[in-house]
Amino acid sequence: MTPQPPRHDEPAPHDEPALPGEPAPPGGEPAPPGGEPAPPPGTPSPRARPAAPVSRGAPVGRRLVLGMLGLGAAGVAAAPYLQSGYDSFLGAAAGKDPTGITGLLPGSGGFRYYSVASSVPRKTPQNYRLTVDGLVDRPASYTLAQLRAMPQTRLVRDVQCVTGWRVPDTAFEGVPLSHLLSLAGVRPTARAIRFTCFDGVYSESLTLQQAGRDDVLVALRMQDKDVSHTHGGPARLYVAPMYFYKSAKWLTGITVTDRVRPGYWEELGYDIDAWVGRSNGRDDTPTV
Repeated sequence: MTPQPPRHDEPAPHDEPALPGEPAPPGGEPAPPGGEPAPPPGTPSPRARPAAPVSRGAPVGRRLVLGMLGLGAAGVAAAPYLQSGYDSFLGAAAGKDPTGITGLLPGSGGFRYYSVASSVPRKTPQNYRLTVDGLVDRPASYTLAQLRAMPQTRLVRDVQCVTGWRVPDTAFEGVPLSHLLSLAGVRPTARAIRFTCFDGVYSESLTLQQAGRDDVLVALRMQDKDVSHTHGGPARLYVAPMYFYKSAKWLTGITVTDRVRPGYWEELGYDIDAWVGRSNGRDDTPTV
C-alpha cells in the first residue's frame, strides 16, 4: 500500500511499529482494519520506513497495458452497465500481471485490487473452511454454511487505506470475531490473535482486547453482496477502526496466541496498532 508491492487488500508505508496493545485514540477507543492497497511508486512516508519488496515478474506486453488503460478510460466515461465487465477484466488481468500495474486501475465501489501473492487459489462455498485453534479449549473448523448460520452484525463505515484513499459508507456484514472466540473458549494465558490467509503469504494480528470489539468481524458480505474472491472471499477479516491492511483477505485461520506476532505489513515497518488517524504518521479522520 515506497515502491509498490505486488497486490493484497491494502498497504503502504509505515513507521516503526507501535507497541502491541497501544491505547486507542481518545474519543474513539478501539481498533481498525486493513486489507487492500499499496502506494504508487515514490509516495513519501511520514517517517523513514522500510521499502516494500518490488515484484520482478515478466514485463507486461504493450497490448495489455494499452488495453487496460483504454478499458479504464471507457469505464469512467461509459454507463454503469459496463462496470461488471470491467471488474471481470481487472480480475483476470491481475492474475496475469506480475508487475502490479492493474492495481493502479480503479475497480467497482472505489476499491483497488491488490494481493501480496503472485496468485491466490479460489475457494468455493463447498470447500471453504475457517479454522479456530491455538490457546482454546474447543478448537473448530467451520464451513461457510455454518458461519452464515451464526449471528450476523452489519456495519456501515468508511474504509481508510494507509496510502490515503478512502471509500465512504461501506457496508460489511458477518460474524463478530468475539462470538467465534467465545465458542472456542479462550484460555487464561491468551494475549493475542493471529490471522492467516489461504493466499499462503498474508498474515495479521490483533491483541485479545482489540479482537473482542464489536466492530471486528469475520465478514461474509461486503457492499451488500457476498464477499467476492477479488475482495478476499468467501470470508475476510474486517477491523473497522483500523487502516484497511489490518482487514486480511482470504481468511482461513484464527489462532489464539500468547503474544502479538507482527503481520505481513508490520514486518515491513507498518504500525501494529493501526488506528485510523493515530498511527503510521497519518492524521486521517477516524472511521468510528
